[in-house]
Amino acid sequence: MNKTNMIPAQMMAVVTTGNGSFDKLEYKKVNTPNPNKNEVLVKVLAAGINNTEINTRLGWYSSSVKTGTDDLNNEIEKGSSDSLNAGWNGSTQFPLIQGTDCCGEVVSLGNKRDNSLLGKRVIIRSCMRTKGFKSKQKIWMASNFDGAFAEYVKVPSTEVFPVNCNWSDEELATIPCSYGTAENMLHISKCNKNDTVLITGASGGVGSAVIQLAKVRGSKVIAIVNKTKFDAALKLGADRVIERNDKIIDILGHNSVNLVVDVVGGEQFTDFFKIIKPGGRYVSSGAIANPIVNFDLRDLYLKDISMLGCTTWEEPIFSNLVNYIERSLISPLLAKTFSLSDIENAQREFLMKNHFGNFVLIP
Repeated sequence: MNKTNMIPAQMMAVVTTGNGSFDKLEYKKVNTPNPNKNEVLVKVLAAGINNTEINTRLGWYSSSVKTGTDDLNNEIEKGSSDSLNAGWNGSTQFPLIQGTDCCGEVVSLGNKRDNSLLGKRVIIRSCMRTKGFKSKQKIWMASNFDGAFAEYVKVPSTEVFPVNCNWSDEELATIPCSYGTAENMLHISKCNKNDTVLITGASGGVGSAVIQLAKVRGSKVIAIVNKTKFDAALKLGADRVIERNDKIIDILGHNSVNLVVDVVGGEQFTDFFKIIKPGGRYVSSGAIANPIVNFDLRDLYLKDISMLGCTTWEEPIFSNLVNYIERSLISPLLAKTFSLSDIENAQREFLMKNHFGNFVLIP
């Protein structure tokens, strides 16, 4: 059967119309994209939710914002915020179809001569290095062009990765952004079997991925989570858990870990550098608690600590993830599914942070 002939001229999608509250999310009919040369059209089977879409809609990436995601969301809901437009890869051009996490099926090819991908179930690498991996320039699906909160999405053919496994579509949709970010942080910080790793926000999509991926490397893992999620973190592989409101310096002491993997920032930031051993590393890919922190530079330079920011994925990252899945070295962590049209309720529940793992939307 020719799948191309079954592709509708229009599709349903969630269109984000600008910075603001949930009323900026419009579920409506739009034109189905057509793949150009060297592109493929992917039928979206499942699309994950993460902080990126919410932060972009809120305008949290603007340097004018001095609070965490939750506080900014509350301000916007009350109508008391006028944050400037900014996305995590520059200013965001609205209207935009968001959705950085996608599991789908390749249903149409821009280059008709190469049909090796047609019909394959794939995940999409959402961080794309169009100028090659020697340049730090990148574009992000759902930030620089339309993403997966739709029935179809078009992407360069180099950015789709077939996966052979028995995971469901929804489970595969938990992987791209969260696990890509987690794997990249561990890759650039050279995480290894000799490390003791402290993970902040360890019940979220990225943090829970870091637990698994650090254990793949043989590291000892200490996870910071809400007390209600201790059992889940330990079951996932954490060797030790710490309640997120506890004072970590009092519990762990000075010079107790080699590596801090941080997606939270906030009040405990200064203590991270006190618990890192001399010559240790700190790596960050987020600051959902608060991006504005106090910091004693003496803790950095007197202890020869390496401090790493992490947004641009390196070349091995996605191939590594496919390998881990196909070798059953990691397990999916699907918290809940919603229909695409129910995105507002999904994001509201996501912001409550009562879940462990990932939320996924079904078109």
